[in-house]
Amino acid sequence: MVQVLASVWALLLGMTLIMIGNGMQATLMGVRGALEGFGTMELSLIASGYFLGFLVGSRVAPEMIRRVGHVRVFAALGSFISAGLIAFPILTDPISWTAIRVVMGFCLSGVYVTAESWLNNQATNRTRGKVLSVYMVAQVSGLVVAQGMMNLGEPTGYFLFVIPSIMVSLSFAPILLSISPTPAFETTKPMSLLQLYRNSPLSSVGTLLLGGAFAAQFGMASVYGSAAGLSVPQITGFVAAIFTGSLVCQVPVGWLSDRMDRRLLILALAGFGTCATMASLVVGTRLEVLLVLAFCVGGVANPLYALFIAYSHDYLEVEDMAAASGGLVFAYGLGAIAGPFLTGQLMEAVGPEGFWIFLICVFAAITLYAAWRTTRRPATPVDETARYPGVQPTSSLVAVEAANEWYAEQKSEREEETRDAAPPGAS
Repeated sequence: MVQVLASVWALLLGMTLIMIGNGMQATLMGVRGALEGFGTMELSLIASGYFLGFLVGSRVAPEMIRRVGHVRVFAALGSFISAGLIAFPILTDPISWTAIRVVMGFCLSGVYVTAESWLNNQATNRTRGKVLSVYMVAQVSGLVVAQGMMNLGEPTGYFLFVIPSIMVSLSFAPILLSISPTPAFETTKPMSLLQLYRNSPLSSVGTLLLGGAFAAQFGMASVYGSAAGLSVPQITGFVAAIFTGSLVCQVPVGWLSDRMDRRLLILALAGFGTCATMASLVVGTRLEVLLVLAFCVGGVANPLYALFIAYSHDYLEVEDMAAASGGLVFAYGLGAIAGPFLTGQLMEAVGPEGFWIFLICVFAAITLYAAWRTTRRPATPVDETARYPGVQPTSSLVAVEAANEWYAEQKSEREEETRDAAPPGAS
């Protein structure tokens, strides 16, 4: 593990700094927007703008990299991110913020694609799984640290916008100074949504719905906190609990995923998420209870993303997994664009509780659909299922494809070992 970290520490450090900047600006939008007098609907559109830009960037960034190269794309997009963060407290109107958030989403998507392709290039067949695991931890850790740094200043001033800009600017140095070879860049054309649905209805529908739930957590949690009357430290603790839950629960969910019928695990997680979000309507806004609920919701939503990808792979050949993952990432992006907007509409209609009502609807829909799908076809034997990839929704398609590549390599090695261990003449 030490050797693995030594080979990619600069990339991991740079991406952690970027995630700190991204996590701070996401929370700041809700807190500062409320102080500026923005309405819930306006804040929801601002949040949706980020995911619109992210989805477009995930499609456009690969072509940009092919034309001008990794270094230029990374440096250019990173500069736009840093400038956008400074522009927020200067242009304090909903239209400007929405436009900046679209640009930020686009640029961050391109930065993730660039950095993750570098990361994958520096990993070997033996270390790729460990590198991806450490990278996912670094991503979520950056988001959690960002919430703590939100308490270093007042959201009414410029200071909290300057910090993430500095973090993003500093992230360039360790990444650009440590990269020597420029990796070859190839991406697989995503599978169409119709074909994806035919192969795995549960994964395609579940991923679309889950995109809305994650985007609501990422983009609207701070809006909910402000509307519910929480202080800034309480809001940041609430958001941090969501991402802490996603980090802690990834390992046990992954362990169970490789040892049982994944449909039943999806059903159990979504059912638990439904119960946890319904409890929020009863317990009110007591901070200690909100932290527990946030941990539970984050611990359900993020692992479900990787679980849906793994389940879709159970019905595919290895060579089709990358295309299917591309389709799932696209479906997830569509759901993520709609999630904050729908959450904002509910909050506008019924108050802060609309945040939880939206999550209840999403998790309940996944639960019911998963229960119905268990009756439609038999389960895949556990020893024939694909490996749980452990990727986060904040990653780009490059990380998902790297996980697929690692799985294919592991499967090939196991098959070779099985053939070598077979007695002569066995078939």
